[in-house]
Parts: sequence; structure tokens; C-alpha cells
Amino acid sequence: MHQEYLITLNVPPGIEEPIVDCLLMLEAEHGFSSFAVNAHHHENKSLSLAEQVSGRQKRVRFQMYVNAQGLAALLAQLQEEFSGSGIRYWVLPVIEKGVI
Repeated sequence: MHQEYLITLNVPPGIEEPIVDCLLMLEAEHGFSSFAVNAHHHENKSLSLAEQVSGRQKRVRFQMYVNAQGLAALLAQLQEEFSGSGIRYWVLPVIEKGVI
């Protein structure tokens, strides 16, 4: 069983600062990264007309390492604070990490 995971969140830009605040409260050991991305998917129900024409939607991506206990706590906190906000996430096991 893996000990650490990489969680990726694709977040609507309008809730970037509340997400930063939430992650800062939960994660102190490794920190996290954030950067602007364009999301592309076939669901266009929440896209503006401009986004439908361009075929992409602006998002902010957050990535962070967490252990299994931290992952459960993070997902519970996000569900509690941001339910219905359109955050998409995925979790991958970390096979190796380090500093070079």
C-alpha cells in the first residue's frame, strides 16, 4: 500500500483564494503548487459562450503530496467547504520523490 499520494485539483478561478486558504490550513509539511491551466472536456453545461467557442475553460490547478490520513481529511474538508463548486480532482500514488 502506498504511503503518499499526489492530489490534483482543477478549481474555478473564482474560488482560488479560498482554496489557497483551505490548503494552507491543512498542509504544512510539503506545501503545494498552483498554476493556471485550460480545461477541455465535452460537458459544456457550465461553460460561457466564449468558452464554448474556444473549447476551453480557465482553471487553477493545485497539486500537493499527502499521506493517506491527510488525503481523507483534505477530501472531507473540500467536500464540506466547496460542495457544488465544480472542483475536479484526481489522486495518484507517489512511487518515488526526492530533491536533486
